[in-house]
Amino acid sequence: MSIDLTRRTLLHLAGASSLSAAATAAALAEGAADGAAGPTFANRTPMRIGMVTLRVRNLDLVTNYYRDAIGLTVMQRTATGARLGAGGVPLLDLTLRAGAATEARNAAGLYHTAFLMPTRKDLARWLVHAATNKVPLSGFADHLVSESVYLDDPEGNGIEVYADRAPESWKWDAGTVAMATDPLDIDGLLTLTNPRISNYAGAPDGLRIGHMHLRVGDLEQADRFYGGAIGFDPTRKRTGAAFLSSGRYHHHLGINVWQSAGAGRRDDAATGLAWFSLEVATPELLQAQEQRLRQAGEPAVAIANGVETADPWGTKVRLIEV
Repeated sequence: MSIDLTRRTLLHLAGASSLSAAATAAALAEGAADGAAGPTFANRTPMRIGMVTLRVRNLDLVTNYYRDAIGLTVMQRTATGARLGAGGVPLLDLTLRAGAATEARNAAGLYHTAFLMPTRKDLARWLVHAATNKVPLSGFADHLVSESVYLDDPEGNGIEVYADRAPESWKWDAGTVAMATDPLDIDGLLTLTNPRISNYAGAPDGLRIGHMHLRVGDLEQADRFYGGAIGFDPTRKRTGAAFLSSGRYHHHLGINVWQSAGAGRRDDAATGLAWFSLEVATPELLQAQEQRLRQAGEPAVAIANGVETADPWGTKVRLIEV
């Protein structure tokens, strides 16, 4: 299989005829129109994404997808749930909700879970794996700070698989990081691996969830919660969306109202995101975060090793000491 054939295969999987068309699809995935570090930086900030729990209708189907398409290891599996991860670190919990209604696309909830590859070469190897196994894709993009591929799991939960560029190459101006949605250099990626052979046996040990992207009902309200009460710093704003982080990462959290403006409280019985965790670096920081929540009048329920709260639409967030 030649590099060009692999490139065409990837474009075909994304339903695109050209790189610019794939970038347009990725722009829709990110709502964009304006314009070799691994997860070690994203995951050593004072707060960072830990793991995600999804409610699913078909446990076997979704579990096998994250195992086979993304390469996660199934760490635990029962009749009602599954836990998957990489390098012995749990990243994804799936909880069976047979017969549950599918969460509407215009409801608040998950936009996508972003799996961060340790290196650009790992992203290239995964792309060849995706092409070899005919994994449907929905878009590719170069975001300046990172290179990304978009897809959806079998129940419509959005996924991003990406690799960061070196943090020293990110361009900051008065607290705002430069990002874009440009065509992805697929040919350049494929020079890093053998496009004729899929040697991606599974997710690399360093794979982590680099960021979460959520649908919310109101940006200002979401910013008050995730910025004011949780303590993330803003890194970028654009029409209908905002990005926030800890420790000058480009973003640990994206929030948007592109489909969900005015959304009310989520249906806890429907499929989709149940909760995600934020790992907190020190006991002192966790104590300060809990105090912020209480001062903001937000829920703060004690759980093992941390505290659980919920955003204004009912998405639960667990702050965990690690």
